[in-house]
Formats: sequence, structure tokens, C-alpha cells
Amino acid sequence: MKLDLLAFGAHPDDVELSCAGTILKHIHQGKKAGIIDLTQGELGTRGSAAIRMKEAAKAAKILGVSVRENLCMADGFFSNDRAHQELIIQKIRQYRPFLVLCNAVADRHPDHGRSSQLVSDACYLSGLQKLVTKVGGKEQQAWRPAAVYHYVQDRYIKPDILVDITPFMDKKMEAIQAFASQFYDKNSKEAETPISSKNFFDFVRAKMRISGRDINVEYAEAFTTERSIGVHDLFSLI
Repeated sequence: MKLDLLAFGAHPDDVELSCAGTILKHIHQGKKAGIIDLTQGELGTRGSAAIRMKEAAKAAKILGVSVRENLCMADGFFSNDRAHQELIIQKIRQYRPFLVLCNAVADRHPDHGRSSQLVSDACYLSGLQKLVTKVGGKEQQAWRPAAVYHYVQDRYIKPDILVDITPFMDKKMEAIQAFASQFYDKNSKEAETPISSKNFFDFVRAKMRISGRDINVEYAEAFTTERSIGVHDLFSLI
């Protein structure tokens, strides 16, 4: 299966919180999209890895992605080394995405920045003809995505691109709420976290509103780029 867009997240729910609206928008336009989570989020304060996997599957169904996989790297302790790069390279060569979305270049959680660089490096290396990877004994063909875009997460980073997601905001929130174990529950006996507060969903909407205001729409998602962005003409910009 060839994908148009492949989103990577260090943890299940990274993609939903940060770029689910963009994924929904492109699927609505007829594009094929997928999600690959690097870890199972097993070190998360609330819930468990098993619960997160069920929640991730539910969110994937809501989003309508063509595929969702988990590479089962060690939450909190994966490295940007050859072994981990090759796991990602295998997936890039398998799905041959035109665009890749991945974690913020720096953020409150150290996994986010590390994942960002790991995926970016793997995208480049995946295009090297002499780097051989095999799956099921079959050699894969080299493939390099046309661009890598980093979604903005918890901490503010000045964006290079803002994507209008206004028609898809409610569906994005539905996908986020699939990860119910991570968020506010008045009956929960688990420890509180920065995302389990009662007003966290208001914060998520407020962030999207602030981004949207910059381009005169109601809601937008923010991305940074690794290269200059070109347009056919100035009238294509909003």
C-alpha cells in the first residue's frame, strides 16, 4: 500500500493532539494517510500500554487512516541510532509516503524532540540506494519523502505553515477523546498530569484558535519545515 501522507508520533495520541485535523482534511480530499507510533506510551502516568493500544485503534477508526502501526520502541529510552533508524526506514520504504509529519523539533517531553530528529534522519537515509533493508527476506527499494513537516506540540514554536482545519475540528476532538484514560475523569484514582486537568480540552481548542487567527480562519494546526516553501503564485497564499 502506498500512502500520500505518513504521520509519526513518539507516543499514541501525539498525532491526534497535534495534526489530526490536517490528516482528516487530506483524507477528505481523497489522500491516503497512515500513522506509526514509535512507542506504546508505557511510561505514561495514567492508563497502561494495553489500554493505549485499544485507544489508538479507536482513534485510527475515527480518523479513517489506512494503516496504524506501533514500532514498540522503549518509551523514554529509544535512541537516534542505526537500529532505530532502520525500523523507520523499513516503514518509509514499505509505504512510500509523499509527505511525512513528525514530532516537534523541541518540546516539554524529551521523547518529542528525539523522535523528531530520528524520523527526519531516517527519511533522508531511506533515500540512499546503498543502504539495504529487507523485509521478509525481500530487499526494499530506496524511497525519500518529498518533505518532512514537524507539528507544533505543547510548547510554542513559531510556525512556518498553518493549515486551516476549521471543518474538521470537532472530528479532531473526537479522535483525541478516544484516549480517554489520559484525560479528566472525576472518578479516576490515578495521579493528575498536565493533560488530565478539567480544562485541557479548552486549552487544545484555544491553541487551534490562536493559530487560526493568524490566517483569518477559526481553527488551524501549526507546522515547522526543514526547507523553504515554494508556491506557484502569491495568490495561492491566504
